[in-house]
Amino acid sequence: MKKENLFHISGNGTRESEVFETLLKTGDLLVERIISHGQATATGEWYDQDQDEWVVLLTGKASIRFSPGEIIELLPGDYLFIPAHQRHRVESASADPECIWLAIHGKLKN
Repeated sequence: MKKENLFHISGNGTRESEVFETLLKTGDLLVERIISHGQATATGEWYDQDQDEWVVLLTGKASIRFSPGEIIELLPGDYLFIPAHQRHRVESASADPECIWLAIHGKLKN
């Protein structure tokens, strides 16, 4: 057994890039930690995922835009269920403090 900590940030990456870490993966489920240092989805690009996503913001401040235009502001502890094929994008993410996200992808029920 090896103990890990969701809040520990190692040198895996730079402030110019997001870090995606797989914490758990099975055939139908992916749990990942994402560390954002102010990154946002490129203008005009959208996520349109084949699986549901449940995401919680652990640190920082962020906003997610949903198509056709709703924006949801997130603070630490806030979470969202995003159904498969719900177009969305990260509109903003704080750099100081960085955003630490926990995301679960799979066939989930809300």
